[in-house]
Amino acid sequence: MIRRILNSIVESASQPIEPTIFPHPFTKPETVPFSWLTTRAPCFPIKADNVTILTKPEQFYNILLKHCQYAKDRVTLASLYIGNGDLEKKLVGTLKSNKEFLANKLKINILLDYTRGSRYENNSRTILLPLVQQSNNCTVSLYHTPVLRGILKRYTPDRWNELYGLQHMKLYIFDDTLIISGANLSNDYFTNRQDRYIVIKDKRLSDFYCGLVNRVQKFSLKMNKDNHLSLDSDWKILPYQGNKFEFIEKSADIIEQYMVENIQENAHKEEGFDTWMFPMVQMGQLGIEQDAQITDKILADTPPNSRLKIATGYFNLTNQFTNTIIRKSKAQCDILMAHPKANGFFGAQGVAGGIPYAYSLIARTFKENCKKAGQEQRVKLFEYFREGWTYHGKGLWYYPPNQDTPCVSLIGSPNFGERSVKKDLESQMVIITENETLRDLLHEECRQLFQQGLPADTNRKGPLWVHTFVLLFKSYF
Repeated sequence: MIRRILNSIVESASQPIEPTIFPHPFTKPETVPFSWLTTRAPCFPIKADNVTILTKPEQFYNILLKHCQYAKDRVTLASLYIGNGDLEKKLVGTLKSNKEFLANKLKINILLDYTRGSRYENNSRTILLPLVQQSNNCTVSLYHTPVLRGILKRYTPDRWNELYGLQHMKLYIFDDTLIISGANLSNDYFTNRQDRYIVIKDKRLSDFYCGLVNRVQKFSLKMNKDNHLSLDSDWKILPYQGNKFEFIEKSADIIEQYMVENIQENAHKEEGFDTWMFPMVQMGQLGIEQDAQITDKILADTPPNSRLKIATGYFNLTNQFTNTIIRKSKAQCDILMAHPKANGFFGAQGVAGGIPYAYSLIARTFKENCKKAGQEQRVKLFEYFREGWTYHGKGLWYYPPNQDTPCVSLIGSPNFGERSVKKDLESQMVIITENETLRDLLHEECRQLFQQGLPADTNRKGPLWVHTFVLLFKSYF
C-alpha cells in the first residue's frame, strides 16, 4: 500500500538533483528557475503557441459554449457546482444537442461537489439529469467529504455543510483542449465575477487531467437516471458511513499512485518546446499536500530583486505561507485580494454577511506581522475594486531579478488559504515558459488585474463578533 509516497517525493525538493537522471528541461536555465519541479510533479512540455490567456468572463463562457457544441470524443468537467440560470441551461442544452453525443460517440464525465451540487430543490443535479437520462455516455459524479457524517451530516443545514470540505477543482476539458481556471460554471462567473482562465491545447496534458478527474470519480457518488446516488461498481466504501480512515486511505492511494506514475514518466526536455506545465494536487483531508509544499518552496526560493504578484479571492494565508513570504522570500511581493464590496459574501444575510470583514481582519493581522518583521515596504496588500463586479481570481506570477515579464505563473483552484490546504480537493498548475510572447501575455493578464487594486484598507471597522468568528473558525473559510 502506498503511504504518502507523493509527499515524500515533494519533501525531498531540497535535495540535489542528479543531472544524468533528471536532465534540465530548460534551454535557458540561467533565466528560468525551479528546475527541481521536474522531479516533484508531472511535467508536460508544450509549445507556447498552444496557450491562450482569457481575461473576461464572457470570453470564458463563449469558449465553453463553443467547445460544448463541437466536441467530438470527450468532455470532462470538474467544478464545485453548475448553476441553474439561463446561461447554464444553454450550456447544458448545447451539450445535450451535440451531434456526436446524439450519435453516442461523445463521452461526458462531470465531477461536482455533493453538498454544493445538491443544495436547493433546483440544483446542479436537476439541471444535469437530462444528460444522464439521454445517454449512458454521460456520467455525473459528486464528491462527498468523509468528514461530513453522523450527527454533522444529519443536523448541519445546507450551505453550512460546505464548511467540512468540498470538491473545488476547476478543470474543463474538450477533446484535447484544457481550460484551467478558478471559475465555477454559473451565471456570475460568466458575466461580472472576475477570475482567471488559461486555455491549453495539448493531448498529453488533457489526458492527464481527464485521468485525474476519473480517479476522483472512483470514490465519489454516481448519479443515475432517477437522480439517485450510488457507489462506483469498483468501490465499496461510503464516504459518510463505515470506517472513515479506510475511505481516506484507499482514496488517497488512488490519487497518489496516479501522480507518482506520471512523475516517473516525465518527458522533461523535448526539442521544439519552450513551455512546461506541472500539474499539482492538494487534498488535505486525504493527506495529500503536494501543491502546498511545492508552492511554499517556490515562494521561499525567490531571490533579491525578483518580484512576486499573488492573487487570491479570499485572503486567509496559512501560517506556513505567511512565514515564508515574510521571512524567507526575498522578492518584492504584491498581494491582491477582494475588496469587501467585491467579495461574493458582501451584503449576505446573517453570519455570512460578516465574512468580508473577517478577511479584512485577517489582512490587518498579516500587515501587522509584516511591520513587526520590518517587511512592510517589501510586502504590500491591494484590494480589487470594480464597481458592479466581484473578485475570485487566484494565482501567482514570478518575475526574475530585474526583468519586466514573468516566466512562471501558478493557476488553478487554490486560494493559498486554510480551506485550500486542509479541507478541499484542489488542483493548481505551474506554468514555466521561455517564450517571450507568452511572458508578455502573462504580464498583461497580471497588469489588468492589479490595475483594479487599491491599497488595502485594513483599518475598516466591522461587527465586533467578527473577531471571535475569525478566532474560532479561521480554518473554515
